[in-house]
Amino acid sequence: MKGILKIYHPDETLKYNIRNTYCKAVYSNQQHFLEVEVITDDSLDHVDDDSLQYNFPQLSLEVFDFPIESAEIEGKTIQINDSDEDSYTEVDLFDDEEAFIYDNELLFEKNEEGELQVIWKGTIDDFYTGSDTPIPFRLKCEFKQDDIEVDED
Repeated sequence: MKGILKIYHPDETLKYNIRNTYCKAVYSNQQHFLEVEVITDDSLDHVDDDSLQYNFPQLSLEVFDFPIESAEIEGKTIQINDSDEDSYTEVDLFDDEEAFIYDNELLFEKNEEGELQVIWKGTIDDFYTGSDTPIPFRLKCEFKQDDIEVDED
């Protein structure tokens, strides 16, 4: 497993397993930019039958074009707050619904195996029940290279 996303809704804690991760510091026009994408899987095997998660079995969180000081992100904590003028984050609910994330804090560090990982905390719109109060989330995942196996005939 690459990681887990927990959304702390007042009615229940929703747990999503991470399927895909992507992280890169991009250098463009003499400036470094951070790109992060985390996609959950749509498995519901671990979910109770009456869970709020059944309506939104999969989602992705993304940071794009966020200016950073250098390409080295290990050991850094990055704060990201979107404004009306600048938007650096996006949530995809794989649905017609829309949600935004706020007060993003991303801590990049190496795990026990030496792989880069992120602990991402923030709040997200309550797209489950439509409440006006954003709910906290916490995500922890690693950016380990996937092993691609090629069968030889």
